[in-house]
Amino acid sequence: MIKQLYIKNFTLIDEQTTTFDAGFSVITGETGAGKSIILGAIGLLLGNRADIKLIKADKDRCVVEAHFDLSKYDLQPFFIDNDIDYDAQDCIVRREININGKSRAFINDTPVSLAQMRELGEQLVDIHSQHQNLLLNKEDFQLDVLDTIAQNVKQKDAYTKVFNNYKSASKQLEELKVEIEKNKANEDFLRFQYDELHSVQLKSGEQEELEQQSEMMNHAEDIKTALYSVENILDNEQTGIVGQMRSITTQLNNIANVFPSISELLERAESSRIELKDIAQDVSRKLEQVDFNPRLQEEINQRLDTIYSLQQKHHVATVDELIDLHDRMEKSLNQIENSDEQLQTLEKQVNALHSSCVEKARALTKTRTQAALTVEKEMQKYLVPLGIPNVRFQVQTSAKDLSADGADKVAFLFSANKSTPMQPVSQVASGGEIARVMLSLKAMISGAKKLPTIIFDEIDTGVSGRVAEKMAQIMHDMGANNRQVISITHLPQIAAMGNAHYRVTKEETKHGTISNMALLTPEERINEIAQMLSGSEVTQAAISNAKELLKSNGN
Repeated sequence: MIKQLYIKNFTLIDEQTTTFDAGFSVITGETGAGKSIILGAIGLLLGNRADIKLIKADKDRCVVEAHFDLSKYDLQPFFIDNDIDYDAQDCIVRREININGKSRAFINDTPVSLAQMRELGEQLVDIHSQHQNLLLNKEDFQLDVLDTIAQNVKQKDAYTKVFNNYKSASKQLEELKVEIEKNKANEDFLRFQYDELHSVQLKSGEQEELEQQSEMMNHAEDIKTALYSVENILDNEQTGIVGQMRSITTQLNNIANVFPSISELLERAESSRIELKDIAQDVSRKLEQVDFNPRLQEEINQRLDTIYSLQQKHHVATVDELIDLHDRMEKSLNQIENSDEQLQTLEKQVNALHSSCVEKARALTKTRTQAALTVEKEMQKYLVPLGIPNVRFQVQTSAKDLSADGADKVAFLFSANKSTPMQPVSQVASGGEIARVMLSLKAMISGAKKLPTIIFDEIDTGVSGRVAEKMAQIMHDMGANNRQVISITHLPQIAAMGNAHYRVTKEETKHGTISNMALLTPEERINEIAQMLSGSEVTQAAISNAKELLKSNGN
């Protein structure tokens, strides 16, 4: 629950700190005094969109901060999952908006995203404003009410898991069917291309080798001339270098005994002679290998032409890419050949998941059917004392195709009179009746849903007198059991029921209009309720009535 709310430089509020307690609290004030500002500030803490227009005039930053007591609620998993320090007695949520448009959010002084702030906020505070009455038009809201009462999280999780698998497998099946259809339509052309590539029997690296061989044959005569010249220089009988090196080593060897220091030069000369002789022999062998063969050259050029043609045809630059294309074509053809088997396997999987989905959906439907009876009974119990004695309320469930939330279609049917046929509540209920229906739904689900704080923004619209008293009693009862209920109201019957009473006021100062909210003392509370009873002029009778009203409610 909210323990303390701090607001600074937010619209009409300079700076204020308000302390709240558990139970039922009320907020009153004249129209336009700034009650909606309080809700707007709390909304920022719940992750609502920020706007620099919310910053008080002539200020460069606004801050909204709240301290929450989480000790009675199991919210620690959120803090563990998001790596945020956890303090059950004092959880601090803060939002800052700067004039440059930047907004920052913090939970226990840890910077967080708005998504994280919203996730926590949904578990901390429920603000019910008049526009929320429109939720009665929405089937998902009605279904959520049933599920809350049914306490069927286990069944929903089991169904959702199987349904997601079913949808994923169904998507794979459809994609496979499309792929098979496409492949079969292109099978003849694909097989022709594959056979063409397969018949060539390409090998990695052969293009470079062939191009090198072709280049050598094109220059065969130049190569042979150069090699012959080198061979003659090295191994000519008269002037060859190898022969001359032999003479050099012979001369050095003759003086080696009498001139020992020459031995190193002798070794080097002998080594050079041997190396030159090897080079001469290799040149000779190379010379024998270089032979212009017109037939071989034609074969090489034809093979290269084939490779170049395939590369151009398939828009690739290398043999390796052609080989990869060949392998992919082979895989596609194998898939076509095995497509019926693949299709049957996946169809069996989809059918099995569908059957499991239907089974899990039935279990979910069972919990909702039972919860529907509870809702009908509870709504009757709430609405009759709220001034609708002949009310009929029915939860109509019917089957629908499997969807993310199950196989159930839900409609809340309503009639305020015995003779009027029941119709969807949003179509036939008046504004006051819808307010009472929503209050009853909130009261009913609050017992099943551990929500620390519920705020009602003028839920009493369209009601008065005894009905207002009953609505106040319902909110007061909701405020029990470690829950906090806050009602913004214009009705004295509801204001008198609160355990704590806050008043929002607005005043003009030399610095502009200022809004403020303060906890009323017992005497101030009497005057406030008296004014609500009698109008701007507070009479003694109104004061007496206010005292009596407070006394009758135990205040």
